Amino acid sequence: MATTKGRTYRYSLPVRVSHWLNALCLAILVMSGLQIFNAHPALYWGEDSEFDRPLFSISAGRATGGRAIGITRVFGWSFETTGVLGRSTLKGRAVQRAFPGWSTLPSEQDLATGRVWHFFFAWLFVLNGLAYLAYSLSSRHLSRDLLPSREHWKRLGHVWRGVLIAALGRGEDRAQYNVIQRVTYLVVILVLGPLVVFTGLTMSPAVDAAAPWLLDIFGGRQSARTIHFGTTWILVLFLFVHVAMVLMSGLRNNLRSMTTGWYGLGEVPSHDER
Repeated sequence: MATTKGRTYRYSLPVRVSHWLNALCLAILVMSGLQIFNAHPALYWGEDSEFDRPLFSISAGRATGGRAIGITRVFGWSFETTGVLGRSTLKGRAVQRAFPGWSTLPSEQDLATGRVWHFFFAWLFVLNGLAYLAYSLSSRHLSRDLLPSREHWKRLGHVWRGVLIAALGRGEDRAQYNVIQRVTYLVVILVLGPLVVFTGLTMSPAVDAAAPWLLDIFGGRQSARTIHFGTTWILVLFLFVHVAMVLMSGLRNNLRSMTTGWYGLGEVPSHDER
């Protein structure tokens, strides 16, 4: 890692390109995935769909008095979610849809187009991930920048005691990831990413015919769909936390480092303790 007065070269070009491609792919995959989910907004466990006993479902219904409402069911518990899930507004009119139009791609109900977007960017996501992994292994980016060392584990207690300050860091400490960040990124790269890809493949009849062992691993196509959906939302939660940390630790500095590679060591947010 090259360091000059007041700044350090934090991200190489392949890491930066992979990061922005992932951001694009994940945004489109989530929105097109919600479009696909809207075609059958329910999740099950096993090989078959037990329509009368979904683990999770979003639907429209009627409240007492006949008022149209949106209903979300989770493990048998029902919640009214009118205006967001089950029944929302699209272009000024009320519609019955699991996820609202502003969150899907395309915004109108169009399963065929949603599948085209989803499958194209799913393969782009896979190829980008493989290229990133190959680069990370060959350049030692994975072991040097992401794999926690013994010294990192020794500082785990210190990081937890002041997790916000420690996560933001100060001075040259901000040039490297702490142990929590390293473990989190490794889980995303080596566990959640592959899990969402392989469960997605398991939902394809053509892939199942060529690799039936995928169905055995995930307990059936419907189980794979449920795991795929749940893993996606864990990734979305990670993205929200990631963006929040970027904002708190200095938006301009972080964007510049992920665009040019250079991270300013002297730019400390005003709320940082010194």
